[in-house]
Amino acid sequence: MPDVTKTAAATAPDAVAAPPVDAPAPQDKAEKPRSLWGDAWADLRRNPYFLVSSVLIFFLLLIAAFPGMFTSASPTAGDLVKHYVGKPELGDVGSAGWLGYDIQGRSVYARLIYGTRASIIVGVCVTLIVTVVGGTMGMIAGYFGGWVDAVLSRLTDVFFGIPFLLGAMVVLQAFVERTVWVVVFALAFLGWTQMARVMRGAVITVKQADYVHAAKALGAGTGRILFRHILPNAMAPVIVVATIALGGYISAEATLSYLGLGLASPTVSWGVDISAGVQAIRTSQHILLYPSIMLSLTVLAFIMLGEAVRNALDPKLR
Repeated sequence: MPDVTKTAAATAPDAVAAPPVDAPAPQDKAEKPRSLWGDAWADLRRNPYFLVSSVLIFFLLLIAAFPGMFTSASPTAGDLVKHYVGKPELGDVGSAGWLGYDIQGRSVYARLIYGTRASIIVGVCVTLIVTVVGGTMGMIAGYFGGWVDAVLSRLTDVFFGIPFLLGAMVVLQAFVERTVWVVVFALAFLGWTQMARVMRGAVITVKQADYVHAAKALGAGTGRILFRHILPNAMAPVIVVATIALGGYISAEATLSYLGLGLASPTVSWGVDISAGVQAIRTSQHILLYPSIMLSLTVLAFIMLGEAVRNALDPKLR
């Protein structure tokens, strides 16, 4: 005769079979695949070059935006009694005499702080202009092709054949007063060709993708295809080139100012101070040394940032 107690316990509705001990725990949610930008940001956060360059660039931008936070001295006020004094005045750190004085008795430290603004403005503004102008022309040429590509490509070749610094010198000679915005115009007038070529090549590659053909088949307009599908996927190489080129534009501004064809006094610039420091290199090396170090660190920071971004956005380098 069967055991009624065991049968009832086995058939009770509250009885639940225990899961096997070795069974894996169920996953609540599948991991969402990351995009190119998500993978790039994950790589950048682990890249020491990106972290160091980002901190340095943030510090430079802070100096350029708020120079009064770092010194109370005037970069243009001089005292001829202190001219060519290079001995640091440790009791005056951050105010005036920390790094000595130049030929006109002006604070070298104050001029370093205020000179950051001119260099950063020139580099950032030129980069934005050449990215917009060159990127637009390259996108139009690469997408439409045909005679549009032929005309824009030949125009790009004409400007690309002009030596960059030599052409900037010629353009700057046409202006009597060479302000920061005049230098920005001269550099941007000849610097957009590289961005146009990079964008054109990227667009030609992206427009062959299946999602672009699918958007055309669904009746999407030209503007929607360009700005919704092609531009976001063609911006990676442009961002890399623009980041690296920014440091080059800062260096170009300093070179033009050093040659006396860029910014000039009373505008405070590292290039102007380097030019003045060369004249006193035998007696007061500090006038040349400190702005040269600041210029080198700034250019190096943007180059390091560009290399880090390039390594993160290029799948072949991972």
